[in-house]
Amino acid sequence: MKKFKLLALLLFAIVLIVYWGLLQYLTLENLKLNRDLLETFYVENRMVMIGGFVAVYILIGLLLLPGATFLSFAAGFIFGPGLGLLIVSIGSTLGATLAFLVSRYLLRGWVTKKFSKSLQGIDENISGNPLSCILFFRLIPLFPFFAVNIAMALSHMPLKYFFFGTLLGKLPATYIYASAGSNLATIHTLSEIMSVKVLGSLSLLGLLALIPVVYKRMKASRING
Repeated sequence: MKKFKLLALLLFAIVLIVYWGLLQYLTLENLKLNRDLLETFYVENRMVMIGGFVAVYILIGLLLLPGATFLSFAAGFIFGPGLGLLIVSIGSTLGATLAFLVSRYLLRGWVTKKFSKSLQGIDENISGNPLSCILFFRLIPLFPFFAVNIAMALSHMPLKYFFFGTLLGKLPATYIYASAGSNLATIHTLSEIMSVKVLGSLSLLGLLALIPVVYKRMKASRING
């Protein structure tokens, strides 16, 4: 009953945010139109702006809402690439960790009962190199952020590896968006930031994170062979 109430509360929060239409304001056009207003507010209310930004990012991660890419870009514009990177990293990691804990509390027991055999193979791959696994999924932008949160929660991924893997794995992509945000006037659409070249570079980093996993398997096969 407690799990059902918590799940109902989360769903209600999501519906409420969508009903209010708050997400429609998270656009590049609105950011440019309100540029002077945001800059003035930040100068006069620095800590409020920073705290509010982190809180919104936590909510987006916890409630599995869209808008994280836009906020990463906006952080670079409002706070600059350096501080923007720090703020987004804190907010996104805390939001992802809360989503991880809630998903594990609400869903893992049921999923384990229904799909225990399928999860066993996944857990075996994760248990040997948990940090490499989470870095792989975080570094490659093709994997949805919320889906990774839930998938890792349903596995036996230790919380500490999930937390630090998320923190480190999102740094490259976050820095790219924050840096682009500091050059707001030159950006016309968010999609142009992640070019094929940039996606390829991030994907390569993700593959490099799997080197310890490949090495461990090769070593094990030699010993067994």
